Amino acid sequence: MIKVIRMNGSELVINAELIEFIEATPDTVLTLSTGKKLVLRDSVQEVIDKVMEYRRSIGIKIIDRVSPETGDLRKTYDE
Repeated sequence: MIKVIRMNGSELVINAELIEFIEATPDTVLTLSTGKKLVLRDSVQEVIDKVMEYRRSIGIKIIDRVSPETGDLRKTYDE
């Protein structure tokens, strides 16, 4: 999930996995795979940076779950 800012200044948390397109028209327009479009204050690069950070955070969580004994990913994600 990433936090973005709408044009009216309100914050919105969206599922980064649903982002299909990011356009500069010149406003930043986010198109989700659901077809919904959002006009944002965030620049295209800011949205890209947020998505990349989100994906890095997922990768870190996955790496943390590698078995230290075998190096294999654990079959469960329970803590």
